[in-house]
Amino acid sequence: MKQQCILAMDQGTTSSRAIVFTKEAEIIAVAQEEFPQIYPADGWVEHDPEAIWETSLKTAQAAFREAENKGYEIIAIGITNQRETTTVWNRNTGKALYNAIVWQDRRTSETCRSLIEAGHSETVQQKTGLLLDPYFSATKVAWILDHVEGARAQAEKGDLAFGTIDSFLISRLTDGRVHATDATNASRTSLFNIETQAWDEELLSLFGVPASVLPMVKDSADNYGETAPNIFGRPVPILGVAGDQQAATIGQCCFKAGDIKSTYGTGCFVMLNTGMTRIHSENKLLSTVAYRLNGETTYALEGSIFIAGAAVQWLRDEVKLISSAKETEVLVKEADPDSGVMLVPAFTGLGAPYWNPEARGAMFGLTRASGKAEIVKATLESVCFQTADLLEAMAEDGVKPEVLKVDGGMVANDWMMQNLSTLLNVSVDRPVVMETTALGAAYLAGLQAGLYHSIEDISANWQCERGFVPEETENAVQEKRMRWRKAVAATEAFSV
Repeated sequence: MKQQCILAMDQGTTSSRAIVFTKEAEIIAVAQEEFPQIYPADGWVEHDPEAIWETSLKTAQAAFREAENKGYEIIAIGITNQRETTTVWNRNTGKALYNAIVWQDRRTSETCRSLIEAGHSETVQQKTGLLLDPYFSATKVAWILDHVEGARAQAEKGDLAFGTIDSFLISRLTDGRVHATDATNASRTSLFNIETQAWDEELLSLFGVPASVLPMVKDSADNYGETAPNIFGRPVPILGVAGDQQAATIGQCCFKAGDIKSTYGTGCFVMLNTGMTRIHSENKLLSTVAYRLNGETTYALEGSIFIAGAAVQWLRDEVKLISSAKETEVLVKEADPDSGVMLVPAFTGLGAPYWNPEARGAMFGLTRASGKAEIVKATLESVCFQTADLLEAMAEDGVKPEVLKVDGGMVANDWMMQNLSTLLNVSVDRPVVMETTALGAAYLAGLQAGLYHSIEDISANWQCERGFVPEETENAVQEKRMRWRKAVAATEAFSV
């Protein structure tokens, strides 16, 4: 008997990855490919849907071949994706009408401001758990329908499909036969009522999105159809789907109310499992769907930071201070520990708890002695400061975690993890398997395939690779955080 495995397709903001996992979460095969970022105007961020599809297909096929050539059998596919990123395509041809508008994109700031001024914030937050912000999908869909010639008329005729990236990939993988999403991705559109677990007619009307373009909403572990036979040489069922942060929450086995994880990828996202109870944040955090299994919804409280690993990419690609992310751990140790340099990486606005789409990045405290080591240190610290802001907001909402599980590319940096633990004054646990986003998608597909019998089965896989505990005094930490708050205030003042 061949050992049964799951192929996880992890379609991220800067790259597409495919990873094959065994039942025990052992990685059998990996393939990854970056694709271009498109910046047509200030605050606009787009992706070519064909680049997303081609890199997703290429990496999935490569990982599939490698695993099966090693003697393993892939029995199902799990998909996880960059959330909120929006595509609209023709149902008959499968071709996108416009580039995918990325979650970081701020072009609909004015639309959101108008809706806020018209008094719609409370309705949107009550129904969706989200704030009125360009981050979410609804205004992006409407923008495409209004700015591509003939698009709205085509939509009204039923010729167009809208989807977040999971839906787009499912459509392509099934040769257009399935137009579906899962409850976690639906909950990030501002069109889905997380109480009723259905698309909401009032929200559709508010944002100007016709119901005809919407995908079917399924459980996170569910049957999403089979791949076209020519893709992998045989049909393979797609059995699990979740947005990247929810998938990471599952990959970290945060299945109990109070469990919390923070993912450090392009952005940083802290997600706290609140069980069957939806918490209404008083501090600009988001209420969202953590996962939906067997028709039962588990909720989460989330804080979203737009720029985390993207700031390191900026150091590498735009200002060219480093040639690889690995250099940051060496450089940060060379920096003056008392350096006062502060970076507020508001390159595409500020996320939670500020929600200022107009803010732009700023650096403070530079002296003649400031060099690239100090700028690298400020970049890494900025991610920790932003995380501290989120946990402080959660505490004000009545939740104060004692242990934070971390994952994502940045958490390999020991210096940053130690600094994070000290700044938050909580223990930080790094898992053995750090590819938790892909792993979460694999767990969902494995659950639906019967590879796992329950979430307790899945939880048995989680192992801590290293824990970090706070080191500095409370006074020193508070002094640093006070300087950070001043830097954020100055950044916001400049953006007005």
